[in-house]
Amino acid sequence: MNHLYPNLKDGEDSNRPININISFNKGAISGNNININLSPDLLSQRNNEMLSEEPTLPEELCTEEAMALWSKVQEAGYINENYQPKISRTLSAILADEMAVRLNILDKWKTFEGLWNRRNMYRDYYKALNQEQTLKFQEDIKHIFK
Repeated sequence: MNHLYPNLKDGEDSNRPININISFNKGAISGNNININLSPDLLSQRNNEMLSEEPTLPEELCTEEAMALWSKVQEAGYINENYQPKISRTLSAILADEMAVRLNILDKWKTFEGLWNRRNMYRDYYKALNQEQTLKFQEDIKHIFK
């Protein structure tokens, strides 16, 4: 008997697709079905595709000057190899602001929110301005960007 898959008989494949059928009823719409195929092979393939995808940098963040800044903040440990922050939301907002100033990016929040899949970075920025750690971080960034 297979203890992980009690419904499988000996010799059956545990990697068979899993089908999920969801029915829902909302308001005047009823009887809608959603069928999802969760084949382990399909999931594994999509996972590998997602892991191998290179992040797409917006135009203003892939200039020669921008790439030099990215390299410096990555070396400092503030971002990973996919340009995603390894620091708090508030410090990320400070970093975005400083990069935007250096690169003359006018719509900084939209630019960095898209790249980092975040919302309301301006709130994180203003919250950061009230934190003690921010001043030291701003000094560190200015020193790194010299």
